[in-house]
Amino acid sequence: MRAVDIIAKKRDGRALTRDEIDFFVQGFTRGAITDYQAAAWAMAVYLRGMNSTETTALTLSMAHSGTVLDLSSIAPRVLDKHSSGGVGDKTTLVVAPLVASLGLPIGKMSGRGLGFSGGTLDKLESIPGFRADLSTAEFLAQLKGRGIVVSGPTHDLAPADGKLYALRDVTATVSCLPLIASSIMSKKIAAGAQIIMLDVKVGRGAFMKTEKDATALAKLMVKIGKGIGRKVGAVISDMNQPLGNAVGNAVEVIEALETLKGRGPQDFVGHCLQIAAQLLLLAQVAPNESDARAKLGAALAEGRALQKFGEWIEGQGGTRRVIDDYSILPHASIIEEVLAPRDGFIAGINAEQVGLTVVDLGGGRAKKEDTVDRAVGVVFKHKVGERVARAEPLFTLHANDRAKFDAAKARLLAAYEFRQRAPAPLKLIHKVIR
Repeated sequence: MRAVDIIAKKRDGRALTRDEIDFFVQGFTRGAITDYQAAAWAMAVYLRGMNSTETTALTLSMAHSGTVLDLSSIAPRVLDKHSSGGVGDKTTLVVAPLVASLGLPIGKMSGRGLGFSGGTLDKLESIPGFRADLSTAEFLAQLKGRGIVVSGPTHDLAPADGKLYALRDVTATVSCLPLIASSIMSKKIAAGAQIIMLDVKVGRGAFMKTEKDATALAKLMVKIGKGIGRKVGAVISDMNQPLGNAVGNAVEVIEALETLKGRGPQDFVGHCLQIAAQLLLLAQVAPNESDARAKLGAALAEGRALQKFGEWIEGQGGTRRVIDDYSILPHASIIEEVLAPRDGFIAGINAEQVGLTVVDLGGGRAKKEDTVDRAVGVVFKHKVGERVARAEPLFTLHANDRAKFDAAKARLLAAYEFRQRAPAPLKLIHKVIR
């Protein structure tokens, strides 16, 4: 086989065989197939798509590009959750310690920022000393010792996804259903969790813009998981405005900690409780959603989830001082409030434009080798549906460059839509798929 023939076949809209997909994936992982060939192949897939058989084959090939963990010796069941990507989505930082504090082990492989969507690992690495580059042995030791681990793809676990993930981010091939599904599920399979909850975003700040596309992605991933004996569920959640108030890296860590202390934004708290409750239902440790939420509420109120967060961060090299001292996180040199330009109800905040603005500030990557500025970001004062008065604080902008600050301010103000009448409320959760 030749890589160029496989690229041409997909370019022409023909289905690839399992052997062709495996040849390409394993060759790219070894370095026998170049970045530019992989970029051409990814674009062909983006434009031509893949059927479910191809997508399953791609998922399994990426998962088996390295070690596939068997976690049965650590715990009879290990849980995981994963988001398809969103703006202001720091859900893992709350849900993982919250569920783990109930004695349910969480083992998760996460990614970095992708396009306009922030990355869990970039947020966590705002915490001094935190290590996301765990070896397989370290991953297993952290899971066994602390009951919670979040790490990036390694040379051992799904290395093909790590390479392709970075390439997609800078080749405009992010929002592609088969590439998203295979990326997410290959990490889930490689990491070994038996129970997986998928958080599939829909709306302007998501890769899936319509509920139809988001549902198709969710059902495809559930089907892949079921086909290999994993228990998988999904929620379709709204991303027509940023989730919570903070968008960035360090600012999102602060918001996650405030949530674990019982002071989080209403929409973000509700979202986290929904994801966590669905995990408990999948794990069959709660008979219904009401009971699941009662268990989770107690873990938050009693401080067990916050304690577990500290154990988790410390186990991966970070300092638990961050819980009580936010000053150790990166801070921008320019932190200023921006005022509302007019009276009215906020009818929309374009989440995609918000995400792109944070990337332009330095909070994401334009090229895969770019360094992320973890101090920059934006913290909103009001959400869709709220009324604001002219000259009232609208958001706080964090930047390290005055020209970038000015450009970000203009772009964020343009992302708002104001009306004189209150708009219809946005859904938080569109549907649940089990």
